[in-house]
Amino acid sequence: MGGAAAAARSMRGYLMVFCLICCTADGQIVYSIAEETERGASVGNIAKDLGIDAATLSARKFRMITGSSKQYFNINASTGALSVNEPIDREQLCELKSACLLNYELVLENPLELYRMEFKVLDINDNSPSFPLSEYHINMPEFLSPGARFTLPNAQDLDEGANGVQNYTLSSDEHFYLEMQIRGDGSKYPELVLKKALDREQQATHRLVLTAKDGGNPPKSGDVPVIVTVLDTNDNAPEFEHSVYRASVLENSPSGTLVIQVHATDLDEGPNGEVRYSFSNTTSADLQRMFSIHPHTGEVTVNGVLAVQRPLLEMLIEARDNGAFGMSSTAKLLVEITDVNNHGPEITITSLSSPIPEDAVPGTVIALLSILDKDPGENGKVTCQISENLPFQLKPSLQNYYSLVTSELLDREQISEYNITITATDLGSPPITTQKTVWVQISDVNDNPPVFGADTFNVFVEENNPLGAFLYQVSASDPDIGENGRVSYVLRNSTVAGSALTSFLSMNLANGSIYAKRAFDFEQLRSFYFQVEAKDNGSPALSAAITVNVYISDQNDNAPAILYPTSQNGSVAVEVVPRLADEDYLVTKVVADDEDNAQNAWLSYHLAHSSDSTLFQLSPHTGELRTTRSMRSTDLLKHKVVVVVRDHGDPPLSSTVTVGILLADTLPQALPDFDDSGEPPPLLNATNIYLIISLACVSFIFAAFIFFLAILRLCRCRTCCCNGCCCPADDYKKYCYSVHMLPSSHLPPDMLEVTGVGKLTHTYLYRASVGLGPSNSSIPNGDAGNVPSGSRLQVPGPCIQVQQVQSDRLSAVLVVSTSSFHFFFLCGLGPVLGCSVQNILRAFAGKQVSIHGT
Repeated sequence: MGGAAAAARSMRGYLMVFCLICCTADGQIVYSIAEETERGASVGNIAKDLGIDAATLSARKFRMITGSSKQYFNINASTGALSVNEPIDREQLCELKSACLLNYELVLENPLELYRMEFKVLDINDNSPSFPLSEYHINMPEFLSPGARFTLPNAQDLDEGANGVQNYTLSSDEHFYLEMQIRGDGSKYPELVLKKALDREQQATHRLVLTAKDGGNPPKSGDVPVIVTVLDTNDNAPEFEHSVYRASVLENSPSGTLVIQVHATDLDEGPNGEVRYSFSNTTSADLQRMFSIHPHTGEVTVNGVLAVQRPLLEMLIEARDNGAFGMSSTAKLLVEITDVNNHGPEITITSLSSPIPEDAVPGTVIALLSILDKDPGENGKVTCQISENLPFQLKPSLQNYYSLVTSELLDREQISEYNITITATDLGSPPITTQKTVWVQISDVNDNPPVFGADTFNVFVEENNPLGAFLYQVSASDPDIGENGRVSYVLRNSTVAGSALTSFLSMNLANGSIYAKRAFDFEQLRSFYFQVEAKDNGSPALSAAITVNVYISDQNDNAPAILYPTSQNGSVAVEVVPRLADEDYLVTKVVADDEDNAQNAWLSYHLAHSSDSTLFQLSPHTGELRTTRSMRSTDLLKHKVVVVVRDHGDPPLSSTVTVGILLADTLPQALPDFDDSGEPPPLLNATNIYLIISLACVSFIFAAFIFFLAILRLCRCRTCCCNGCCCPADDYKKYCYSVHMLPSSHLPPDMLEVTGVGKLTHTYLYRASVGLGPSNSSIPNGDAGNVPSGSRLQVPGPCIQVQQVQSDRLSAVLVVSTSSFHFFFLCGLGPVLGCSVQNILRAFAGKQVSIHGT
């Protein structure tokens, strides 16, 4: 390859030097240049060739015009030298054209001239021959005779002339050679000729190499693999690996058991080499029913029951291919039938006793078994056994008979039934085993007493429980079943605190529930115990007993009992204290006791009442009553205190004691009475209640009477004439209020009493003046002072006028007639708003003012 490249470079240089320049004709010049000439190589001098002054090219604005997409040539404006601007690939530019030409036009101005240039691209041997495909396949049947011909593909070379393909060669092979043939147009093509007959079984594929060479210098070549595949012909019959096959099979072999697999090979391929197996027609129909052969794999299997007496069976197997004219061969198969132990032992239960009592003695017969095997000889001998961890065993009895007996004591509470598997095995090879299960139930015997969950039971119950209260439920279990396991309960005879147990408790015989028949008192009985007996209903009955401890818990049902000081016949306990006792002097100590227990008996002392709370104090824990200060001469001589003693129960209970304290230096001969001091008498008693009811009734009657008089007076006021009044008659009738006086009432003319009744939102300062009758004659004014609700103002005169000192003014006028007094309001509100009767009467509507004579 290195030498060829060097030769190509030398040839290219020669062509560059020897460029043919043809004479110009009609302004056209022709250049010849070899393809692949390197860039910058000189082609010629356009100025000399055209007879143009090279110095004027630039001034005349020369230019080259071409229809090609690339500018392959360049002209030097100074010298007119024509050189290669871009290497030319003739095969790319002109493809398969015999002549490859490039046309250019040279344009000059001043004057305008046009010259044509033609470049002829000369071919060089720069392409090797090539084949259209990377490899070619030819299929030849193996039955072809020598001389058979097969056309081979032509190679292509882009070069032309002598540089194109000139001849073909074939790699050496004993079966083929190469010949060149000429077509009608004179073109040549290669042919592959069969020189020797083919045998696919010896060589199925032949690999050849076809080489094409051109006429270049140096020459180039291209090659392509030619693969000849020999097609098969059915010229070989299948052949078995062995002419005789031997096999043995057990007589009890199930259907589908593999006996043997035969194999035959055929050197042909495809359908000619596919082999199918079958029994030959000479094989008996019985054997063909007992055996079957797979047509593709050659596996011979059992097809039915091997019920034959002959120990050796002979069959012919045929192997045939799938060719158009199938060829076949046969082989012999000898099958030996082996006698086997094909009968298992048969177990028959002839007698069975179930259930059996759990107290059955060892050796008790449960069942009688018969075991038989139909096989003769050793295959018919049988051994029989059961599991070793069962309380049973098999004992041989008569011939082929066995007895199933107990081997130890039974316990139904542990295992209530057994599934006994009897296994019988013959002595054949291989041995056959048969199993049969016998179900044996164990019946119950009353051999277990009732069992409590604990040795003793502790029951806690509060005192003062209701009658029939549930206390506890004992429970015992009995592993026996039926009546043997049904438990009943009973209280054993005993006494509690000198009384029969049955007077305290009762029991439910069926479920063991215990109930109280009386209320327990902690202070009398704090605990006791008794026994409960549980008995089953077996025969004979079995029983067990349990001790039940009853603990009675305390309730706060006893108030504290005061032991000291004590009173006799309802009198007050008296303690004498020196008249001038010092501070913290021990007056007495209250001692109390509570029959309850624990916190129900924890006592505290409290001072509920004292005639002088600053003189005595009580210790809440010790009950000591002491003085809080020194006695004085001004202190009362006798005092009374009430002490409350309270426990800590829930709810707490308490007791009180009254202590009378006498201040004296010596013990008096007679103790004073303490009932009139200390605790105040009750606010309400029967007498007070009666007095309150009577007073309420009298007040109601009096109020009703006053209301009746007011109604009557109002009716009269509407019909009377009000002369001398400062208010209009309509307003007077509307707002006038009358008070009727009894005829016997005495009203001094110089003294009146005005009482304000009701609620006033402000405090008013009034100035009161008195005028006489309808003439409103006034008398000198006097200060009424501050007149709140419920107060009284006494002024002389039959007519009263009350005025407010500040912003409001109130006037009251008393009108005297022969039968009654008329009292109404006439004043107005405020100096700013002015005074009008209507506003004043509305402002004091609902106010009540009563006038009383004194």
